[in-house]
Formats: sequence, structure tokens, C-alpha cells
Amino acid sequence: MTLLPPVSAHACTAIVLFAHGSRDPLWRAPIEAVATQIRLRQPDAQVCCAYLELCAPSLPEAALELAAAGARRIKVFPLFFGVGKHAREDLPLLVEQLRAAHPDVVIDLLPAAGEYAQLTALMADIALA
Repeated sequence: MTLLPPVSAHACTAIVLFAHGSRDPLWRAPIEAVATQIRLRQPDAQVCCAYLELCAPSLPEAALELAAAGARRIKVFPLFFGVGKHAREDLPLLVEQLRAAHPDVVIDLLPAAGEYAQLTALMADIALA
């Protein structure tokens, strides 16, 4: 597990980029690239990647590390294009377990990436370019 620096006083909100996971180590590159972009745009941002299966850290491991580093709010951003069983059923259950395990931390579950009109428009722009 990667040890994160303590959350700064003005940055008590952390972000978890949540994805499915894969045995292929190259699969993680786009997920980690999003985390890098967040850090470049907001250097004091607490952001980490977490995975449902086949990769580490898991969502509970990431949340535990962020809470230990001082996060008082964690935004879980599912990097799924579609809203299948994992996004509709598995992830909400995981988030409820996190809320029970960390009652002093507000845990927000954001819509899946594919539900954002900005992403849909960006993908259309890329396809049309």
C-alpha cells in the first residue's frame, strides 16, 4: 500500500478513482493518468486509485489509508463508461460498508464517468476529429 502524506488542513477532501481492475499491469495506465492530471491541476489534492478486483489497492484499503492521512470527506469516482451491475449494485454496497467502517468520514459516491455529459461530448469530439 502506498503511504499518502497527511491531508492538508484546507484539503480535507480526498478522491478515489475507482475502476474494475485487471491482471494486465498496462490496463491501469489510463486510471493512473487521471490521478496524475488531478495532482498536476491541484498539487495538494489527495487522490488515489482503487480497484474492485484483480488489482490493489481495494476500495476499503484506499479509504482506510485516506482516512488515516486525515481525509474527512472521500469522493469515490467510478471510472466506468456503462452503468452495469458493478456500478448499480456492487459499488453502492461497498460504499455503505465504508460508511459503516468510517463513521467520522463523509463518503460520497459520484455518478459513473459515463453518466457525465461532458465525457460523452468529449468522446464524440475525439471521434469526429
